[in-house]
Amino acid sequence: MRYRIQFDTLSDEQAAALVGSGDRNLDVFSECLGIRASFRDNAFFLSDCDEDTYRAAKCALNELVRMVQAGRPVTEQNVIYAVTLAKRREEADMLSFGEKIVGRTFSGRPISPKTKGQLVFVEAMEKDPIVFAIGPAGTGKTYLAVVKAVTALKKGDVKRIVLTRPAVEAGENLGFLPGDLKEKVDPYLTPLYDALNSTLGNEQTQKLIERGTIEIAPLAYMRGRTLDDAYVILDEAQNTTGPQMKMFLTRLGFRSRMIITGDITQVDLAPRVKSGLVQAREILQNIKEISFVEMSADDVVRHPLVRKIIERYEESGGTD
Repeated sequence: MRYRIQFDTLSDEQAAALVGSGDRNLDVFSECLGIRASFRDNAFFLSDCDEDTYRAAKCALNELVRMVQAGRPVTEQNVIYAVTLAKRREEADMLSFGEKIVGRTFSGRPISPKTKGQLVFVEAMEKDPIVFAIGPAGTGKTYLAVVKAVTALKKGDVKRIVLTRPAVEAGENLGFLPGDLKEKVDPYLTPLYDALNSTLGNEQTQKLIERGTIEIAPLAYMRGRTLDDAYVILDEAQNTTGPQMKMFLTRLGFRSRMIITGDITQVDLAPRVKSGLVQAREILQNIKEISFVEMSADDVVRHPLVRKIIERYEESGGTD
């Protein structure tokens, strides 16, 4: 069937922002819904569309129109997430995400949560001294944690940032890599460096690392220390053992915060070794000042084709 959805209040500039450069947003919208969508004279025309898909399309478009009319940019990620929630008949309120400013990029662009899960994570970091964020790669766990740490440093809430991760990698033996332990682990800390560079710029990041204001080190370097006045982030925490996780958590000092991120479906420990992240979730769940934020695939805003690829692999039983 063919449907028409009219928006008479859209200005030409808002309409252009909504459909995207070269109609890219419109193309992504069509791919997500499995329909053909076009736009002219302030109306969307939907072809090859059933009634349920029409309802989802209308709900998603209403949310995206609210964004452009509020002066917010609409990205492909916004389109994908709006459609995802609309298909599940969940309320979006994506405008509220943009109201929460986590920090700013080096160029001054505001950084805000993009999904419900990210918003919950940010609010938890503002509330509790220890926060666990558990979920798949691509949910923004590490990036948002680093942005929050940089913001706290700029405000003077902490005196330094400590970024760490366990020296465990899938399919890679660190012993065969050149250099000392820190040099061996550095290549795997790229996501942390990327997040720092995007918020501070390369030059300022290097200066702060040289001064010791920002420390990036493997988890083994945390033993025997107490970290006061620090924002401490443990990345890839699913690859800690129970004793390592206990050691790390007991480094918490006064006026400090700890963020622990990881994906419990991607544990690279030896067989029969229980992940310290899984164990911590079981043991510490009901402590008032510790938050556990569970993020899901819904918080991974991917290109529609990537979602199709993942679905096919899951249907086939994996990669074996």
